[in-house]
Amino acid sequence: MNKKVTIYTDGACSGNPGAGGWGAVLFYKDTMKEISGFQDNTTNNQMELTAAIMALEKLKVACDVDLYSDSAYLVNAFNEDWITKWQMNGFRNANKKPVQNADLWQRLIEYNNFHNITWIKVKGHADNKYNNRCDELATGEIAKHQK
Repeated sequence: MNKKVTIYTDGACSGNPGAGGWGAVLFYKDTMKEISGFQDNTTNNQMELTAAIMALEKLKVACDVDLYSDSAYLVNAFNEDWITKWQMNGFRNANKKPVQNADLWQRLIEYNNFHNITWIKVKGHADNKYNNRCDELATGEIAKHQK
């Protein structure tokens, strides 16, 4: 039986593109771990995807994961099967243009194939304390790196 892990993620950007931060909160049994990071010259969507990648990277064995994000871009790509369509079309979207952030999506696909992930959309900047904490971590990274 797989370990059960709950993850909350969020990304933020000051300017789009601009300085970016990401944050994640991971739960396993009674343990909570917070992680965050910064990237210069990035986009909000890249930070949303990076938050999920960095959180999933922490899991060393296949797990059952509930991953919560306020990013419709991230959650819908898996739940509405955009990923499969992109893969079938050589990572081109419905307009035959290259899918943006393909490198990040490919990493997420690898994690999605390794783990049993349930992608869950939460309302951003609302009453979900862990989504709010991820936002604090992400915006805190931006603040730390701006002079």
